Amino acid sequence: MRRTRILTAVLALAAGLLAGAPPALGADAAKDVSITADTYTWKNARIDGGGFVPGIVFNRKERNLAYARTDIGGAYRWQQSSKTWTPLLDSVGWDDWGHTGVVSMASDSVDPDRVYAAVGTYTNSWDPGNGAVMRSADRGASWQKADLPFKLGGNMPGRGMGERLAVDPNRNSVLYLGAPSGKGLWRSTDSGASWSQVANFPNVGNYVQDPSDTSGYASDNQGIVWVTFDESTGTAGSATRTIYVGVADKDNAVYRSADAGATWSRVAGQPTGYLAHKGVLDAANGYLYLAYSDKGGPYDGGKGRLWRYATATGTWTDISPVAEADTYYGFSGLTVDRQKPGTVMATAYSSWWPDTQIFRSTDSGGTWTKAWDYTSYPDRANRYTMDVSSSPWLTWGANPSPPEQTPKLGWMTEALEIDPFDSNRMMYGTGATIYGTEDLTKWDSGSRFTVRPMVQGLEETAVNDLASPPSGAPLLSALGDVGGFRHTDLAKVPSMMFTQPNFTTTTSLDFAETNPNTFVRVGDLDSGPHIAFSTDNGANWFAGTDPSGVSGGGTVAAAADGGRFVWSPAGAGVQYTTGFGTSWQASSGIPAGAVVESDRVDPKVFYGFKSGKFYVSSDGGATFTASTASGLPSGDSVRFKALPGTKGDVWLAGGATDGAYGLWHSTDAGATFTKLSGVEQADTIGFGKAATGASYQTLYTSAKIGGVRGIFRSTDKGATWTRINDDAHQWGWTGAAITGDPRVYGRVYVSTNGRGVVYGDTSDAGGGSDPTPTPTGACTVTYKVTNQWADGFQAEVRLANTGSSAWNGWSLGWSFADGQRITQLWNAEYTQSGSAVTARNVGWNGVVAAGSSVSFGFTGSWSGTNAKPAAFKLGETSCTVV
Repeated sequence: MRRTRILTAVLALAAGLLAGAPPALGADAAKDVSITADTYTWKNARIDGGGFVPGIVFNRKERNLAYARTDIGGAYRWQQSSKTWTPLLDSVGWDDWGHTGVVSMASDSVDPDRVYAAVGTYTNSWDPGNGAVMRSADRGASWQKADLPFKLGGNMPGRGMGERLAVDPNRNSVLYLGAPSGKGLWRSTDSGASWSQVANFPNVGNYVQDPSDTSGYASDNQGIVWVTFDESTGTAGSATRTIYVGVADKDNAVYRSADAGATWSRVAGQPTGYLAHKGVLDAANGYLYLAYSDKGGPYDGGKGRLWRYATATGTWTDISPVAEADTYYGFSGLTVDRQKPGTVMATAYSSWWPDTQIFRSTDSGGTWTKAWDYTSYPDRANRYTMDVSSSPWLTWGANPSPPEQTPKLGWMTEALEIDPFDSNRMMYGTGATIYGTEDLTKWDSGSRFTVRPMVQGLEETAVNDLASPPSGAPLLSALGDVGGFRHTDLAKVPSMMFTQPNFTTTTSLDFAETNPNTFVRVGDLDSGPHIAFSTDNGANWFAGTDPSGVSGGGTVAAAADGGRFVWSPAGAGVQYTTGFGTSWQASSGIPAGAVVESDRVDPKVFYGFKSGKFYVSSDGGATFTASTASGLPSGDSVRFKALPGTKGDVWLAGGATDGAYGLWHSTDAGATFTKLSGVEQADTIGFGKAATGASYQTLYTSAKIGGVRGIFRSTDKGATWTRINDDAHQWGWTGAAITGDPRVYGRVYVSTNGRGVVYGDTSDAGGGSDPTPTPTGACTVTYKVTNQWADGFQAEVRLANTGSSAWNGWSLGWSFADGQRITQLWNAEYTQSGSAVTARNVGWNGVVAAGSSVSFGFTGSWSGTNAKPAAFKLGETSCTVV
């Protein structure tokens, strides 16, 4: 299930990480750092979705022009040619990180090139900045910004209501914006360039989710929640006369102006006791449809109704598809078919169990049908089929009992839109993806329509940690809400998130540097263990045992050889174990809540940091000793890592603007640290493959250097830096994690707080292109049939470098004796001609060090017999078969 994504990082930011001037640098900062620039290509490691999509907006004038908004991950535009989404707010920078939360969008139906986004993440102190309205005249390719004198809450309670932002469909220079926090209704008459409050609007709202919440998150007035124009009451170039406005007030939810906003009044006869989440007007038949819930959402809501208001007569009609007593949910998602007046659909957005519900009427709400219904409980009959083959993790690896099914139709389904030009296309947002169909009208004929993810290109995960081991999969991630993934191919969606157990949020993960098949991860879970281990490079996991008192994941570190682990969980002090966590012992000499890491060479050495102090253990985590190093950041917004291949080489980044802030380096296991000159601020540190001719691994950091915030790379131990992102690629806050790729020079993986895992590849040839000569030296091959059935089988091939030098690219050939055919192969590319097969490395597993191995697997067909190949060749070299 979705969780509100309020990261500890956000709390640190609110405490002053982003506010104020750069810290005063020490005397060693007098030397200017050299900064150059590089051209990078940036992409996402594909997950497809992963977060809540509270709004989808179709343009009413131009076919196939649609936008989606996310609560913390920016806005997107639909690309019909590829059926993908294009991110539009990647240019939001570090200081304006809150503008990645989008509370509303509006697409101009007069001039389709114009689009608007109301941005801001939190209305309380967690977001230090005010909200803004972004405006674009080129469909979001570039933006101008109008700052507002109040905050907006793209990730606040009630964010699924709306849309709060609307363009007058007759006079498109006029826009309205509903504000939270008692700030009222706002209007622009110059296409969003400037805004002023509508002084005579009579109600600023009064609904709060939880008045007792002292943080201000759940106790904020949700305010003005939607604006809807009746386009039939205006002519082109003249302001629309009738405007409806929804207010978060259970007794006074709907207001109207009949004179283009000059005066306002409460609509007479309206229902009370509920909040109007949506107000959608079908001007063709003169009906305003309203979806009501007793709560603001997106998580809560126990009762709801649907109402229809006849704009000509003022008649209100309860058109709810079920009796009030039978609802255990509120209504929110609401749409009409612009091609077929009278067709209306709505969602039971807060029906968490057994599934969300979608309702459809073709007679203006007179009668309804459901997306699914019970035959005889608990059996269900669905009007739809689900096809999640493009995002198979949406099953969550679950095996539920009826009436639950997997994949679920959804949850938090507050965004629902029928394409205004195509009655067969509908999209709706959930807490994890955008689903859609292109044969919706099958609903009415009694045959099943197909629901699929329509989310490619929209990446909305919050990233807590990243790992790129020297062998195996190139990337493993620790994520909020969906746990995390193992990417064997960055361009493909993994088949499943981490399971066994499936943490709601993974907070930290690590691997054994010299035995990278051994992984550990920790995270949050409502009930169950908070730690898991893997012995096959993260492909499969098994749960460990929690020590007493653990309430959350915290941070975890694996010894260099994988023989022991140190864990600093929430709710308990630092712990250590040998083996895989069947029993734990308390570490001494280190405070609870410390961040822990391991030395990447010595399996007995671990490190910790807490409140300005660095701690070192040389006995496997049993005891820690505080270092005498001084001048480190006094707070806890710090991340540090030990360099692979060199004992005691530690880099530390972090701090705050009101104290020490920057990047420090130790070569004596933390006994002393030297602050790097010229690095004004740094928040992450990571390592990657060294450049050609360089003697030290490449450094990567999210930092402020030379007065510029960005992602930086150094190939000379921090003496000079290259900014590798640009102003168009900033992604808001990138302070959680960063790592280079140990196998591909220049490749860097960057965490974002809502835009998923971003990775970049360099155009710099200073080591970026791995040569692919024919490998030489001895090799061994292990060929194992792991599963076999009547006409098919699965096999695994392990190729080991038993020579004395590394391979930079490999090609393995063999022949089948019995006519076997490969049907699918993973972790390598392959060709097959007759019985001859050649498997070649993919980009991330081409380098195989002496003494190391690489594995790939495949499925194939057979008949008669399935003999194993007798011989294998690495290029022209025969390998020993074992």
